[in-house]
Amino acid sequence: MPKMRVVLLVIVTVLISVAGTLAVQEQRTRREPQFENEHVKVWKSIILPNQPLRLHRHENGRALIALTDGTLKVVNEAGEVVDTYDWKAGTAYWLDKDPPDVLHGDVNEGPGTIEVIVVELQR
Repeated sequence: MPKMRVVLLVIVTVLISVAGTLAVQEQRTRREPQFENEHVKVWKSIILPNQPLRLHRHENGRALIALTDGTLKVVNEAGEVVDTYDWKAGTAYWLDKDPPDVLHGDVNEGPGTIEVIVVELQR
């Protein structure tokens, strides 16, 4: 096989592998860091239907900007719903810091993906 064909075959194989990895990554609930300094931490949360965010807590208050419409249920460690938020795309919301030692998860039971930008104050 000529060298050029081998090089092209390797490039195509790598591109297919990268595309496959990106496709899988795009199909999971996740946080994507956006920006951080001594004042704020900013991330994008992408919550797919029936793929909850892991249990976590927020030490500080935060502003949230909904990028999509959707209803998000907040569950405690026992899986009980403790709050429900109806996000409207393009609307900003404020969420206080979490109580000490309390973890929660975020669950999207709707048909579509929920996307939000979170700006958490750093203190």
